[in-house]
Amino acid sequence: MTNPYPDVLLHIGGTWRPAAAGETMNIENPVDQSVLGQLAHARIADLEQAVDSAARAFPAWKASSPFDRFKLLRRAADLLRERADRIATLMTLEQGKPRAEARLEVLAGADIIDWFAEEARRSYGRIVPARLPGVEQLVLKEAIGPVAAFTPWNFPINQAVRKISGALAAGCSIVIKGPEETPGSPAELVRAFVDAGLPEGVLNLVYGTPAVISEFLIPHPAIRKISFTGSTQVGKQLAALAGLHMKPATMELGGHAPVIVARDADVEHAARTMVAAKFRNAGQICVAPTRFLVEEPIFEHFVDVFSRTTADIVVGNGLDDSTSMGPLANARRVVAMEEFTADATEKGAQLVAGGARVGNAGNFFEPTILSHVPTDARAMNEEPFGPLALINAVDSLDAALEEANRLDYGLAAYGFTRSAANSAKMEAGITSGMISINHYGLALPEVPFGGIKDSGNGTEGGADALDAYLNTKFISRNHATR
Repeated sequence: MTNPYPDVLLHIGGTWRPAAAGETMNIENPVDQSVLGQLAHARIADLEQAVDSAARAFPAWKASSPFDRFKLLRRAADLLRERADRIATLMTLEQGKPRAEARLEVLAGADIIDWFAEEARRSYGRIVPARLPGVEQLVLKEAIGPVAAFTPWNFPINQAVRKISGALAAGCSIVIKGPEETPGSPAELVRAFVDAGLPEGVLNLVYGTPAVISEFLIPHPAIRKISFTGSTQVGKQLAALAGLHMKPATMELGGHAPVIVARDADVEHAARTMVAAKFRNAGQICVAPTRFLVEEPIFEHFVDVFSRTTADIVVGNGLDDSTSMGPLANARRVVAMEEFTADATEKGAQLVAGGARVGNAGNFFEPTILSHVPTDARAMNEEPFGPLALINAVDSLDAALEEANRLDYGLAAYGFTRSAANSAKMEAGITSGMISINHYGLALPEVPFGGIKDSGNGTEGGADALDAYLNTKFISRNHATR
């Protein structure tokens, strides 16, 4: 019988291979901590080869026509769709999310590739009208160069596919450091591009010790662009390192999304929509709704609907069709949930639901709701990144906006209201890179995805995303003769 989870190799210079030193790491199943397989562990020798491969492949890939890049990316998207069921199983085994969620992630990844494939054909320059006769002024867009990208474990394909697709569509080569805890599904994403006919060396995949890899790749003179998705703490360190070497860096960092529920909102709709968003992927989402700020007259109603809807969530093995929330991806998140919950209740928060591990094996934790949470509780200030909802009453929309903007995060925010005036007030008053009113409307391929303040800079979606991988070159020609 074929192993449903094969060992994961590096991909360097067009070849799938083990690490030069033969080192490996265990890949664990979050359901029971059993070992799924082995992951090749790159060291400096492997990283040198990966960067060299990307540097050598870049000139020819940059010179390839946008139409040819479009066709190749579309083939990769088709392959990803064809393989969606198998890849989804790998993702569930290594990350824990329900297989239906994993399959949707794979299919969404294919849609993102399609989007960037189309954008490759539209990386237009422009002509600037000149002041003098005989002068022609051109603005060209050129691939920035080899890219170093770093991706997290919570969405093994969704985060990697944005960086890979953007770089390839623009004409850049790339070295991507995949997540060591969930390496199998991003390896299959890379395989789709390779099998679609991508020239060797254009896309290289490595795994290993994150600090070693970032400290080698970011300063390397061949690398011209950095893209990172991960925690704010690490992102700041990598952005500072990139800045020392004058390299542009796209940073998609942590969040602590507020949800404002105005007194005129459709409470049933708001609560049910946000339960689905909060506990998807066990809350391990940077844009997960976290601080619920509910106007006092509807507070009890909202908590009641939210808790009753949460009670319907089935926690279990993501391979079981009945499961609606799988385990947390690693044991660290379980400990964090316990600590956040204990700290909040000690400071006076009320435990509405959950708050404990599920069973004695694996990384399972109950969907947890806390109400009346004081602002000095850790969970109100640090990104929980887990199945923890914090619901507080506010006496006005102005008070909700003040709390929404209290933290230095600015990634995502949500609002619910039937009033156009309240909606406009939220849209203008919330300081955030993304705001969704009366529904969950984020992360589609065609819309921007990114934050401000401590949540990062730059965008990895929509029409602006390709610009991060392009240099602007101005050319002025004088055709007049003397």
